[in-house]
Amino acid sequence: MRYVIAGAGAAGISAAESIREIDPTGEIFIFTNEPYGFYSRPGLAYMLTGEIPEKQLYPFPKAYFQKHGIQIWHNSVTRIIPQQHQIELESGSSITYDKLLIATGSSAVQPDIPGIHLEGVVKLDNLKDAQEILSRRRKTKAAVVVGGGITALELVEGFHSGRIQTHFFLRKDRYWSSVLDETESRIILSRLADEGVRLHYHTELISIEEKDGRVSGVYTNSGELIPCQMVAIAIGVRPNIQIARLAGLQVDKGILVDPYLRTSDPDIYAAGDVAQVFDPDLGKANLDILWGPARVEGRFAGLNMAGNEAVYRKQTPLNVTRLAGLTTTIIGAVGNGRQDDEDLLTISRGDSETWREFPDAIIAQEGFEIN
Repeated sequence: MRYVIAGAGAAGISAAESIREIDPTGEIFIFTNEPYGFYSRPGLAYMLTGEIPEKQLYPFPKAYFQKHGIQIWHNSVTRIIPQQHQIELESGSSITYDKLLIATGSSAVQPDIPGIHLEGVVKLDNLKDAQEILSRRRKTKAAVVVGGGITALELVEGFHSGRIQTHFFLRKDRYWSSVLDETESRIILSRLADEGVRLHYHTELISIEEKDGRVSGVYTNSGELIPCQMVAIAIGVRPNIQIARLAGLQVDKGILVDPYLRTSDPDIYAAGDVAQVFDPDLGKANLDILWGPARVEGRFAGLNMAGNEAVYRKQTPLNVTRLAGLTTTIIGAVGNGRQDDEDLLTISRGDSETWREFPDAIIAQEGFEIN
């Protein structure tokens, strides 16, 4: 058997591991456009703040994949030809497969505004982005962060740790209103303000100004010009499903899969950020843009590619993260049930053992009912 995996992130590597558990002799090829191989994407935030060195992002030594017969090629998949069980690569070559996994992850959304392509406009998609931020940070006096989720706050803390005057643009009157209640949001924002972060409420980025091809400042919706040398964008991500759509697979917001992680083609699977999996709690197929579910989905996809019949049941989402220095656990699909927020329909909160490891903690809890 020849197993081909498009993507070397959490889902792709997890799939390769589980395939090898079942099939000790099959060929496993992983194709990726990531030049640094497999590393911890959540760890990038701690690399930006200087809490861990870059080398600690790698969970496996280089010899691990060679030992297990997993071949990783730095060559991305550009086209799938299902009828011929073949993929085409960026290099122009092609390869056939018996089973194929699409685990191409997601990419940061970039707004269509003047100056978005200037030097100094950054994001935090991958290790290369983190390295660029650290390199540019040395010559940066002020930076602007645009966005409202976890990644935006990671960027704020990354800039602040580099002793940069940091401006945080908030579209509304509080932070992450579809996830945190008002008390929780105020706790986060007050901690940022105490650290010297400049908070700009009801503020949107209108344009990015340049000097000699580089960022020199930004204009806001109020007409204010804020001088800066870096602008970080973190307004969301979009699953990389282009090759699936071109191949004629069934797609919606992501690639639609059955309980075995199979796509509409029985020999092609999908896992991770790109997989739109049926959620029994919500009664519809949904996306999970989280590291943990990507690992689990990859494992189940790999088992099934290797001949098992392992049913994947979408679990309650769990995300433990750090917001303004506070370890925060988010459990369940979250949101306010608004019509314009259809992916965030229910909310449930809980604590975790991680919280209990930090005695100096603040807990804000909102009541909820369990039917």
